[in-house]
Amino acid sequence: MRAGALALVGMGGRFIAPSRALASPSFDASATFGPTHVGALAEQLAAQPFAKPSIKLPQAFQQLSYDQFRDIRFRTDQAIWRGEKLDFELQLLPMGWLFDAPVEIWLVDNGDAHRLLADSNLFSLGPLVGDVGVGAPYGFSGFRVHGPINRPDYLDEYIVFQGASYFRAVGRDQTYGLSARGLAIDTARPGGEEFPIFRAFWIEKPKPNSRSIVIHALLDSASTTGAYRFEIEPGEATTVDVEATLFPRRTLTHVGLGPLTSMYLTGPGHHRIGDDFRPAVHDSDGLAIYNGNGECLWRPLTNPRTLQASAFMDLGPKGFGLCQRSRAFTDFEDLEAHYERRPTVWIEPKGSWGSGYIELIEIPTDEEIHDNIVVYWKPAVAPETGKPFTFAYRMLWSNDVPVGWSGARVVSTRVGKGKKAGSALFVVDFGGAAVAGKAQLPVALVSANPGTVENVIVHPNPEIDGVRVTFELDPTGTDLSELRLVLRAGEQQISESWLYRWTKS
Repeated sequence: MRAGALALVGMGGRFIAPSRALASPSFDASATFGPTHVGALAEQLAAQPFAKPSIKLPQAFQQLSYDQFRDIRFRTDQAIWRGEKLDFELQLLPMGWLFDAPVEIWLVDNGDAHRLLADSNLFSLGPLVGDVGVGAPYGFSGFRVHGPINRPDYLDEYIVFQGASYFRAVGRDQTYGLSARGLAIDTARPGGEEFPIFRAFWIEKPKPNSRSIVIHALLDSASTTGAYRFEIEPGEATTVDVEATLFPRRTLTHVGLGPLTSMYLTGPGHHRIGDDFRPAVHDSDGLAIYNGNGECLWRPLTNPRTLQASAFMDLGPKGFGLCQRSRAFTDFEDLEAHYERRPTVWIEPKGSWGSGYIELIEIPTDEEIHDNIVVYWKPAVAPETGKPFTFAYRMLWSNDVPVGWSGARVVSTRVGKGKKAGSALFVVDFGGAAVAGKAQLPVALVSANPGTVENVIVHPNPEIDGVRVTFELDPTGTDLSELRLVLRAGEQQISESWLYRWTKS
C-alpha cells in the first residue's frame, strides 16, 4: 500500500474498536488483532439490541440512481497492495443506490489492524453523479479481490463481498453468476425473510508467495450475530473455506447454512416463459446432492407459477450445490450474458452436520434480473439463544461437481407435450462411463406421486455416448406430481437419482 493513498484509523498500529456506527463494545487498544477478536466482538454485540449501521448522507447521495451509482468508480491506481509484488489487490466499493449501510473495512498486518476511511481521492465521480457535497462517497459498501487467476501478468477480479451478507466468486475463465450468503433466516416463511448483514471486515495482508487470502467478517441481524473466517484460494476451481460461530439473540427456528442464491428463468427442462429468442436463460440448471447414504441426486430447477419449497431429508450430507451443466454457447445463444460460463458452486460440510434437510426454494419470476432460486441446509436442531453455534464448510466455485462417483449422470432434461391431452413428455439424457459403449441397455425405473407414468423407453444416444430415457406423465387431474427416475443394471443402480417436481402450467 502506497503512503498517503488511503486514510487509516489506528493508534500505535494496534487494533481499535469500531466506530459508533458499529454500536459495539471496545477492546483494549494495546491488544493486537488475533483469531478470537471477531468472535469476542460478536458475542458482546449479541447482548445488545440490533441496530442497523448508518451514516447521515446528503439528500442527493441518498437518491442515487443505478446509472449514477455506476458512475462512481474506484481509482485502480489506488488499489491496496499495488506494487508490493503480491498476487493480491483490493479495490473498494462505495455506498449508494441500494447499498445504504456503511461497511467497516480493516486491514490487518502482523496483528496490527487499521480501519480504512472512504476518501474522495479513492473514487472518481462521473458527470451523472452531480454535486453530492464534499467528502463523497462517505462510506464503503464492500470490496473485491483481484489476482492472476486467468493469466500471470494480469490481476482479474475473482471474489466480491457487497450487500447484506452476499458474496460472489468465480473460477478460472468464468463470469459471475449465482451468489452465496453468510446465512439465511426465515427464507420463504410467512412472516418474511430476515437478511443478516456483514457490517465489518478484517482483511489479513497475505505473506509473499501466499496462494490464499484470509478475511474475517462480523455478521449481525435482529436474530443473531456471527463471527466468520473465509480463506480464499483462486484457481481453476476457486475454494472458499468458511468457519463460522453464531451467537443467537433468539432461537433460530428456521436458519439456512451455506445458502446459495441463483436465477432460473427458462430452459428445455421447464419453459413457462416461452417467448424468449434464447433456448435457455439461467445461472444454474440443477441442484446436485451427495447425501449421507452415498446417493447422488439431481433435481432440475424450474420457474413455477407459484412459490415452491422442496425438502430433501438427510443425515450427515456429504455435499450439495447449484450447478450449471449447460456449457455450450448454443445452449443459450447469448452474446452478452454468456450463461455457459457461469460457475457451479459446491458446498462440502466439514465435520458432521447431523440431521436436517436441504431446502430448495423456487420463486416465480418473469425477468432474468431477479434471483429466484435459493438452497441451503436446515439443521434439525435449532441454534438456541445464548448458546454459540459453530459450523464449517468448503465452497468450490468451478465448472462441475467435485464428486468422484462412477455412476451415470444426467446430461440434460427436456419437457414437452405428451400424446394425451394434459400429459407431459419427458426426455432425460444420461452420460458417463456407466452407460458409455455398453452392449446392453440399462433398465429405467420411473415413478410418479401422484400420477401415472406410461411409455417408458430407453434409447442409445450416440451423440453423447450415453442413453436417452423417454416417458410420459399423465397427471390424472392433479396440479403437482413428484417424479423419480433411476437407471439399473441388474439389481444395481448405476445413475444419479433424477428427481423432478412437475406442476401444472
